[in-house]
Amino acid sequence: MSIFKEIFDRKNTRSVKWDMLQAMFQSDDVLPMWVADMDFKAPEAVNEALIKRAQHGIYGYTVIDEAVSGSIINWLEKRHNWTVDPTWLSYSNGVVTSLHIAVQAFTEPKDKILIQTPVYPPFYNVIKAHDRELVKNPLVNKDNYYTIDFADFENKLKSGVKAFILCSPHNPVGRVWKKEELEEMARLCLKYDVMIFSDEIHADLVFPGQKHIPIASLSEEVADHTITCMAPSKTFNLAGLDASYVITSNNENRKKLDASFNKQGFHNQLNTMGNTAMEAAYTHGKPWLDELNSLLESHTNYVTEMFDQHAPELKVVKTEGTYLLWVDCSALDMDSTSLNKFMIEKARVGLNAGASYGEGGDQYMRMNIACPRATLEEGVKRIIDAVQALTK
Repeated sequence: MSIFKEIFDRKNTRSVKWDMLQAMFQSDDVLPMWVADMDFKAPEAVNEALIKRAQHGIYGYTVIDEAVSGSIINWLEKRHNWTVDPTWLSYSNGVVTSLHIAVQAFTEPKDKILIQTPVYPPFYNVIKAHDRELVKNPLVNKDNYYTIDFADFENKLKSGVKAFILCSPHNPVGRVWKKEELEEMARLCLKYDVMIFSDEIHADLVFPGQKHIPIASLSEEVADHTITCMAPSKTFNLAGLDASYVITSNNENRKKLDASFNKQGFHNQLNTMGNTAMEAAYTHGKPWLDELNSLLESHTNYVTEMFDQHAPELKVVKTEGTYLLWVDCSALDMDSTSLNKFMIEKARVGLNAGASYGEGGDQYMRMNIACPRATLEEGVKRIIDAVQALTK
């Protein structure tokens, strides 16, 4: 049996996704399809490496050596055609942590920081927690496909924006930005001297035929203005191991970033198991990932077709990557609170409420499809049954 078909019992494993249903949804009777981790085991090579390391039995301070950095360099070269020098790497327990550090390193209180809404909720806190001013460039949903309003983007930048947090690929709308879109965003950021903090944690999760392009790989000039945050956590389902890295090619910027890390007590280290897992995943994980991406595209097509046929009130936004579907529920004619309550109490499925993603999200729900097909089919059936019951 394929590892992607097998159903694993994740309850009572301290899983946020499965063991916090009561806290999140005020009910244990929901099928969790919310927080962004997968119900699949990591690649076998990762588990074997972790078991081998555990059998050693000593967990002292751990160095990030050339084998670890080399696995990252090779992955970026082969997967994304991006040549990165190992000296450009800094290490962190997570991408959100790195964004907090970057905001502190390169902006000052009251500075303006731009985001493209609707977007991953922690982006808002990354800005507000440090007394920066939030500026929004709302994405445009045209014919069930999101695009960038570049006129608005430029107008916002010229208002004095100091930094732009890019989500690439975008969570939750599923866009894998095209080269010309990235080039235009980069051109405008250079024109107005705006730093780019690029969250590329979903870089590897793109459907067959799509291509993720790291924005810093466009040119040396763009790279000089970019801080790129990446990790194997979403790619290989390693989120609980707290291992990520930041790529900064500009020496002065990297010194500023590392100084900000040090000021917060982070000293370019990873925990022992995260270190081990990252090397194993990047060295041996390609076949596993290729199978996963094909599966995710198939899952996306399945949900889209089932809703189109049996619950046309729900529209899956056209997506090109990630395992997170952005579902337009506006035809149900419910406010955000009623919509979330409907999904919990009537459909008995735990999704992420679109309202939490900010402007433009009120009539949407985010659905995690990184689960075995049987789980996916059960969740889709519950939602369809609940929608159909509305008209009976």
